[in-house]
Amino acid sequence: MLHSDPTTETPRDIWTAEAARRLFDQPLMDLLYQAQTVHRQHFDPNRVQMSRLLSIKTGGCPEDCSYCSQSARHASGLSASKLLEVERVLTEARRARDAGATRYCMGAAWRSPKERDMPQIVAMIEGVRALGMETCMTLGMLDGHQSRQLAEAGLDYYNHNIDTSEAHYGNVITTRSFADRLETLARVREAGIKVCSGGILGLGEGTQDRVDMLVTLANLPEPPDSVPINMLIPVEGTPMADAAPVDPIDFVRTIAAARIMMPQSHVRLSAGRTAMSEELQAMCFLAGANSIFVGDTLLTKDNPSEDSDMRLFAKLGIQPMQAHEHQPAPKAAPDPAVPILR
Repeated sequence: MLHSDPTTETPRDIWTAEAARRLFDQPLMDLLYQAQTVHRQHFDPNRVQMSRLLSIKTGGCPEDCSYCSQSARHASGLSASKLLEVERVLTEARRARDAGATRYCMGAAWRSPKERDMPQIVAMIEGVRALGMETCMTLGMLDGHQSRQLAEAGLDYYNHNIDTSEAHYGNVITTRSFADRLETLARVREAGIKVCSGGILGLGEGTQDRVDMLVTLANLPEPPDSVPINMLIPVEGTPMADAAPVDPIDFVRTIAAARIMMPQSHVRLSAGRTAMSEELQAMCFLAGANSIFVGDTLLTKDNPSEDSDMRLFAKLGIQPMQAHEHQPAPKAAPDPAVPILR
């Protein structure tokens, strides 16, 4: 069953693992119809948010995330770099803005930022905001002071993925705990920054792990504003270089379940799109995905070209979401013909 949370000003359902699994396992056409109906209650179904991601500090990370090419513990061949200069970041942000991106995401391969780096980070945030773009950072774990510094600089979003279920987490990462991830999300939320958090499919997890990951996200005190769903890109030299590919239908099911369980969140079709056909991406948009990363590179991995994205958008009749459209539309009355599976 779903349980209502009486502690919030606007009551919402709290998902149980059993209810979420029933949702996930229903016939695909029923799941897609339900997801698209929920999506239309909160968003324009023909608008997709475009974000750009820049690696502002690449490689040399001390964490042992089994999927990551940026870990210093893996023989991926990636060299560590220094933190980029502020003006270089702003130059790239201007290009992204002029190409249609409305949110600029900046990622650093750190366990957590050092205090000496914070002034440079703050200057990046302030500079990107001055360009009229939304700002997002992913810098690893944060303490309360760092969270407040980012909030005072005007940071809009902080990305910190939980990656997978709590039960499977230790099979993927051992240098920090699942609880560490949740603590950083709590500090970010308490500082008044919007949360961006999702996961990765293809880490050797089972169906229940995918369901449990979504349950964790949906039951946070406030569901994430953005929920990136990534498909693993196996990287040579990492422990998951030979990971089995994700079944495309299972991937679509995860997108659809995320849309239904977190109806007002932007569900981002994130890493792995280079391996997805146009048909699979279209199914993901039908299932409720309404955000992508644009640009040829996603941190250290390939991403579809902007030309190919625009060709696909034209085929599907999709338009880029404008900045003023990023907030979900007022909730429409549910369609009584499409009951939410309990």
